[in-house]
Amino acid sequence: MFTGTRVPVQTLVEYLEGGETIDDFLEGFSTVRREQVIAFLEQATALVIAAAS
Repeated sequence: MFTGTRVPVQTLVEYLEGGETIDDFLEGFSTVRREQVIAFLEQATALVIAAAS
């Protein structure tokens, strides 16, 4: 879940996998802030890079 919301991060992943944009996601889930989305994506990227090393 994004902190302070009832929106699972999996919902963001599904939006992105479906070809939607971050803006599309934020329009649909106004309780999530752009900063939260960016922080999640940065953490996910760091984990993938670390796992590949």
